[in-house]
Amino acid sequence: MARSSAAAFQNLYTHGFVRVAACAPIVAPADPAANADRILKFWREADSEKAAVLLTPELSLTGYAIDDLLLQDSLLNSVEIALAKLKAESEKLFPILIVGAPIRLRGALYNCAVLIHRGEVLGIVPKSFLPNYREFYEKRYFGVAPDRHVHAIEFLGGGTNFGANQIFYHADNPDFTFHVEICEDFWAPTPPSSKGALAGANILFNLSASNITIGKAEDRAVLCDSQSRRAIAAYVFAAAGNGESTTDLAWDGQIIAYEMGEKIAEGERFSREPKLVTADIDVGRIAQERIRVGTFRDAAARLRDELYLWSRIRFEQELPKGPLLLKRKLDRLPFVPDDLAKRDRDCFEAYNIQVAGLAKRIEATNTKRVVIGISGGLDSTHALIVIARAFDLLGLPRKNIIGVTMPGFATSDETKKSAWALMNALGIDAREVSIEPLAQRMLEDLDHPAARGEPVYDVAYENVQAGLRTDYLFRLANKEGGFVVGTGDLSELALGWCTYGVGDHMSHYNVNGGAPKTLIQYLIRWVADSKLFDAAVSNTLINVLNTEISPELIPGAAPQSTQAVVGPYELQDFNLFWLTRYGLAPSKLLFLAWSAWAGKYDYATLKSWLELFLKRFFANQYKRSAVPNGPKIVSGGALSPRGDWRAPSDAAATTWLNELHANTPDKLD
Repeated sequence: MARSSAAAFQNLYTHGFVRVAACAPIVAPADPAANADRILKFWREADSEKAAVLLTPELSLTGYAIDDLLLQDSLLNSVEIALAKLKAESEKLFPILIVGAPIRLRGALYNCAVLIHRGEVLGIVPKSFLPNYREFYEKRYFGVAPDRHVHAIEFLGGGTNFGANQIFYHADNPDFTFHVEICEDFWAPTPPSSKGALAGANILFNLSASNITIGKAEDRAVLCDSQSRRAIAAYVFAAAGNGESTTDLAWDGQIIAYEMGEKIAEGERFSREPKLVTADIDVGRIAQERIRVGTFRDAAARLRDELYLWSRIRFEQELPKGPLLLKRKLDRLPFVPDDLAKRDRDCFEAYNIQVAGLAKRIEATNTKRVVIGISGGLDSTHALIVIARAFDLLGLPRKNIIGVTMPGFATSDETKKSAWALMNALGIDAREVSIEPLAQRMLEDLDHPAARGEPVYDVAYENVQAGLRTDYLFRLANKEGGFVVGTGDLSELALGWCTYGVGDHMSHYNVNGGAPKTLIQYLIRWVADSKLFDAAVSNTLINVLNTEISPELIPGAAPQSTQAVVGPYELQDFNLFWLTRYGLAPSKLLFLAWSAWAGKYDYATLKSWLELFLKRFFANQYKRSAVPNGPKIVSGGALSPRGDWRAPSDAAATTWLNELHANTPDKLD
C-alpha cells in the first residue's frame, strides 16, 4: 500500500479483515422459486455491503420442515431450476453464496450447502451427521456424507466437487479460507469443522434449521463460542426463522458470529422482518494466533494423513477498492470489558489474582511485615489496598504494613493528603520521610545546577529523587524484617516510564507488574464500589481517581503530566495490547486505533503516539529483562521475561517504524 493511499488505508480488506454476511429469509415452505427470489434480495444487499460471503440457513431453498415433500420429484426439479437461476445471477454479484438445498446424487438425496460464485458452483457440501431422535427424522430422507473422499461431479451443466472434506481459499489472500458444515454437525462429538480448521480454514460457516426451544439459543451460542476458541477460528451460524412450518415446531432465525471466543455480530431473533447481519472477521489475527499456538499444529500433525486427502478449492474474488470502514465494534480499552457484568467479573478476578499472589509470597517467605511507598497516586494506592486485603485474608494485623510517604521537591499537598488519608483509613503503620535534604545533598555532590537553585530539571534531577525513595524503602525493609512491595504497573514498564535499578523499577515483589494503567483505574473504582473496605477508604479511592497522573518530580505552577510525555494511557494500553498479544503490524494497529478512537483523537495524533510507543517500547526492553516477580493478570500484554514476552534488549524499532511509515498515509484528508 503506497503511503499516499488514504483510501486503501481506510479499507478493512487491506488490513486482513473479511466481511461476511448472514441472513434468515422468510421461508416459503416447499416453494424453491419464491425462496430463491428472497435469497437473491439478501444477496444483492450483501453485495452492496461488499461482503465476501453470504450465508443462508439449512435447506433455505425449500424450507426444512416439509417432511415427505422432500422426496417429491416436482420439488427437487424446482430446486435445480432455482439453483440454476441463482447461478446465472451470481455473474453480477460479488459475494459467494452459501445456500441450503436437497441435492440428488447417485441414487441418494443429500442435505447440502451449495456454494455459488461468479457463474459457477464452487462446491457442494453434504451434511455429515443426520439427527434421527426426538423431533428429528432426517435419515428418512437423506444420505450421510461420504466419510473421506470428495467426488468430482457434473452439476447444472458444469463440473463441481461434492463432499464434506473440502475447504475453500481465496486465490490472493491465503488467510481467507473457510469451511462449511450443517446444523447437527457442530452438535456432534466430532464436528467436521474441527478438522476443517486443522486443514486450514480460518472461517467456519454453519447453515442450520435448528428449531427453538427454551434455552436452546444459549446452547447454540455456547457451541459457536467454544468451537471458535478451540479451533482458533471465526464461527458464523445462521438458523431458519420466520416462515418455516410450525406444525410441531417453532423457529427463531438466530444469527451469530464469534471470533476466537469473542462475539462480533448478532441478529434479532423471532424477527417478522429479518435483516441482513454482517460481521467483519479478522482472518489475519486468526492466522497469527495459530502461528503462536503450537498445540494447534500438533493436533493437525496427528491427522496429517487424513487431512492430506482433503480438497482445497481455489476461488478468485477481486476485493473491493476504496474506503470501507469497519462495522465491527472495537473495545477502546481492551484490558477492560465494555460489558458491565463482565467488567465486574474481571475486576474481581484481577484483584484477587494480585491478592492471592502476594499472600502466597508472604507465606513462602514467612514474612510478617511489608514496606510500601505511598505517593497518593493510582499505582501505590491500588498496591496498598491489595496488601491490606492479603493481610486480612492471612489474619495478619494491618499495623504490620509499613506505608511511607516521601515528599520531594514537587510533591503536592493534594497527593500527600490522599496518601495520609488512605494510610490512616486502612489503619496501617503510616510514616513520613522527606527526601528533600538527602536529594539536595546528592545534587550538590553531583555538582548539579539545580543544587544552586537553577531550574535545570533533567533526568538526573528526577532520578535522584526516585532512587532515594526506593533506596530508603529497601533499607527500611531490612531493618523491619520485611520486604518491599512494588507499585509500578504494566503500562509504565511497556513505555519504560520507570527508574531502572534503584528506582521504582525494582522491588522484592510487584503486585502491579501485570496490571495496565487503564485496568488499575477500574480496579480502584471497583474496590470502592464493592465496599471491601469502609467508607473512608472508598472516599479516598475516588479522590485518587480524580487526581492528575504525575510523577511529581519537577516543580512548577501546574502538576507535571505523565501523559503529556508518554501519551494518553488509554491509547498506549491499546497499542500495548495489540502489539504484544497479537503481533500486529503497526499499520494495522493504527487502523484499529483509528477505527476505535476516531471520535476522540484525530488520525495524526493517533499515529504520532503510536510512533512514540514503538520507539519507547523497543528502547526500554532492558528494563523488562530484569523485573521483580509478580502475578500475570491479563491475557494480553504480560511482559515478564520469564513468561509471555522474551526479546533482546538491543533490538531496534526500525523494522516496525519503517512498516508504519511505508504502509500508512501522511494524512486522511
